[in-house]
Amino acid sequence: MTVVGPFGASVRDKALEADVRAGLAAVEEGLIEATESDVPFITKAAQHLVRAGGKRFRPLLVVLSAQFADANAPGVVPAAVVVELTHLATLYHDDVMDEAEVRRGVPSANTRWDNSVAVLTGDFLFSRASAIVAGLGPEAVRIQAEAFERLVTGQIQETTGPRPGEDPIEHHLRVIAGKTGSLIAVSGRFGSLMSGADPRIVADLTEFGERIGVAFQLADDVLDIAGEARESGKTPGTDLREGIPTLPVLRLRERALAGGSEDDRRLLELVEGDLTDDARLAEALAGMRTNPALARAREDTRRQAELARESLADLPDVPARTALASLCDAVVDRTS
Repeated sequence: MTVVGPFGASVRDKALEADVRAGLAAVEEGLIEATESDVPFITKAAQHLVRAGGKRFRPLLVVLSAQFADANAPGVVPAAVVVELTHLATLYHDDVMDEAEVRRGVPSANTRWDNSVAVLTGDFLFSRASAIVAGLGPEAVRIQAEAFERLVTGQIQETTGPRPGEDPIEHHLRVIAGKTGSLIAVSGRFGSLMSGADPRIVADLTEFGERIGVAFQLADDVLDIAGEARESGKTPGTDLREGIPTLPVLRLRERALAGGSEDDRRLLELVEGDLTDDARLAEALAGMRTNPALARAREDTRRQAELARESLADLPDVPARTALASLCDAVVDRTS
């Protein structure tokens, strides 16, 4: 068994391993080429996060999804570059909105330069992604536009919060499906579509992408509480300190408001209070790590990953299907 890509898909087939590695290497070259500008400063800013690395989960899904038809079709690598550029653009914008200081182990663009540079660099990446997707045909443009609308809608819904009477957990899942699931769904769709796969295969891989995308983000929610900085590269409790309602916190609130224990209510009061003090944050993290709400959030993550696995059931029994199934386990077990 070989693990391919920074995220880690288990590949047992030598030919598939070679194809995936070649595809991801071509994507890296495409990302560097797509972020070059005649203006040196723009190149530097646009390649800031590209060169910082990353999991390349979306390109990996494009490359694996292309294996169900012609994996070497000319549109596969450009499509993978499109989804990763789009993802990178959202990171520049997210870091401004979240006032983040670090991204992928390096200073965020807004910290290294300023908010204006970060926002405009994100816009530049969106423009480059648009130019590439235009060369893939009208259907690809439409797919990208629809996904981008869902992504922005999810971000707005996160910002405005749930409507009166709306279940906060259902709202959170809807936000995740838009912000994260939509673009990962495009990864499965683009890879299979560009390779010329049967429409039924395209539909199944699109569904897989959406579901694995939701599981991926829920795993992030869990890691914010349970992760270790030395493994994840992200300071545990970052979202907790910023008051972001991740799934473990929502599950805690659900427990506390539905007749939970006095410990649940005290912990919720702590979590929803001011966590700028390191000692209070450490106390909140310790409490969350032993509370049943975290175990429930893990179960939710596992359930979403299993739904993703079920989406693969009708696909041809080829090595790529096994590799995709391994991603379901990798999402649940990830430490970064």
